Amino acid sequence: MTFAANRSTAARLYLMGFLGLLGIAAAGVTVLMAQLTLRGWIQSVRQSLQGKSSAQSQLRADPQIAPVIGEIRQLLRDLDISRRTAAGIRVDWSPESLQSILENELPGVKVIVVSNREPYIHNRGRDGAIVLQRPASGLVTALEPIMRACRGTWIAHGSGTGDREAVDSNDRVTVPPKDPSYTLRRIWLSDREQEGYYYGLANEGLWPLCHITFVRPIFREPDWEQYVAVNQKFAEAVVKEASRDDPIVLVQDYHLALVPRMVREKLPNATIVTFWHIPWPNPEVFGICPWREEILSGLLGSSIIGFHTQLHCNNFIDAADRFMESHIDREHATVSIAGRHTLVRPYPISIAWPPAPLEGQAPTPECRAAVIARYQLSPNTLLGVGVERFDFTKGIPDRFRAVEILLERHPEWIGRFVFLQIAAPTRSKLPVYQGIQKEAESIADEINGRFGRGSYKPIVLVVQHQEPEQIFELLRAADICIVSSLHDGMNLVAKEFVAARDDERGVLILSTFAGASRELMEALIVNPFDARATADAVDAGLRMPPDQQAERMHLMREFVSENNVFFWAGRMLLDASRIRKRGRIESNIAMASVRHPAA
Repeated sequence: MTFAANRSTAARLYLMGFLGLLGIAAAGVTVLMAQLTLRGWIQSVRQSLQGKSSAQSQLRADPQIAPVIGEIRQLLRDLDISRRTAAGIRVDWSPESLQSILENELPGVKVIVVSNREPYIHNRGRDGAIVLQRPASGLVTALEPIMRACRGTWIAHGSGTGDREAVDSNDRVTVPPKDPSYTLRRIWLSDREQEGYYYGLANEGLWPLCHITFVRPIFREPDWEQYVAVNQKFAEAVVKEASRDDPIVLVQDYHLALVPRMVREKLPNATIVTFWHIPWPNPEVFGICPWREEILSGLLGSSIIGFHTQLHCNNFIDAADRFMESHIDREHATVSIAGRHTLVRPYPISIAWPPAPLEGQAPTPECRAAVIARYQLSPNTLLGVGVERFDFTKGIPDRFRAVEILLERHPEWIGRFVFLQIAAPTRSKLPVYQGIQKEAESIADEINGRFGRGSYKPIVLVVQHQEPEQIFELLRAADICIVSSLHDGMNLVAKEFVAARDDERGVLILSTFAGASRELMEALIVNPFDARATADAVDAGLRMPPDQQAERMHLMREFVSENNVFFWAGRMLLDASRIRKRGRIESNIAMASVRHPAA
């Protein structure tokens, strides 16, 4: 019994020892398999986030990894505000909304805006005193309220005759003057630089290249050299103003196409969002530019490139596909060069809501009375207005011809209808701009001579800059606003007219070639090259019943209020946040792969 008991005990001990060894071996195999799985998981995740097709097939084969990838992708997507909007959740976009995004999604981030045009200009008046002016610019109209919310730094060309006297020793001045909330850093350009960079390459070359107005673009080698040099100046200022190595840099427009790549070389961790405020042409047209590859390469230094419309995004991607050695992912709208990805997204620009110039405005009947008195019009005048810079893309001569046809076909409007055109001078050193102003003035004189009666003139042309408060008063006084651009990226005057009409009266006549026509569909949409059709639209607008005006204006005001400039900026900042979070995920995966290197 003792022997048998001993054998039984020994057997149990042997079995326990064997099972223990087996458990240790199993644990070792488990650890080994876990390490191999981890390595495969890391590689799969890294490849998936980079969009490699081999990773996609591996994920489909491994059901354990796929849910994890799904969760990561959802984490990256859940910042997309369009999903919340599509789900029916309204966000009231305001400066406070932007401030919340910066605090919650981008804590401590430095926001730097870079543009050619400055938001405030100090000019010396005739009496020697310095006068502050706000330029007539859609870009400034859109970005200025954003900078008030972000409290960052705006880098721009100091163009005013009193600008140097207004800055400190570091070329900085805090703005707005009455309520300083951000810093304006000015860049100084010589006459030669200004001539080549701004008037030459940017406005005799790129501007007509990107606008379908049949004005031949002019490209000169010396202009390009100045363009490169000035872009380098702006890029160096960005690097100097960055208080950390990963700022958010918002580069604005066609003047600064090379800045994103230049900044990227100095600040590789920066999140660079470039917004192109004018149309982007198809590849055949863009191919005219002698420096097409350099411009595309400069822009593709951006993390995100934004345009007003999906069509412009498609044209840019097509141009990159044709002229650059790049990988195009059309499903996700990305262009990749040397492993770095650039998102190409539509961000339709807008205005602040409520717009600051609307504050303190008199009721619309009083605004109308003031405008009627200022321009010495008859009290029963039906008033049409246009507000532009004097640019050949705005179609001012074509608009005047439409008024001529209106009066020919409907003589009952003679003596009753007046079209008041405000045209701020711009780029008047260039012959094509001088020519368009002379043409418009000549046509206005011709039409006034033909249809004028005593003190009555059907066209009143005012060639001068007006402050935003004056423009809003004019818009509130109008029966009709005509925005008949021959080609426009967006056009904010159309949205300002809608915002100005809190009485829900007035008719907007809008060019089909302005980006705003994709959004303000309750306007009377016209082909500006068809003067007769435009005249018919003006006639229809003058005859439109008040209840129909109110219905259309209500819908447009609702759209502009919800899709305001803070929504425009918020989407870009949220996309920037998503990119930064993606970068942190990739960095963590890279660190994990170092700790667990592949065998």
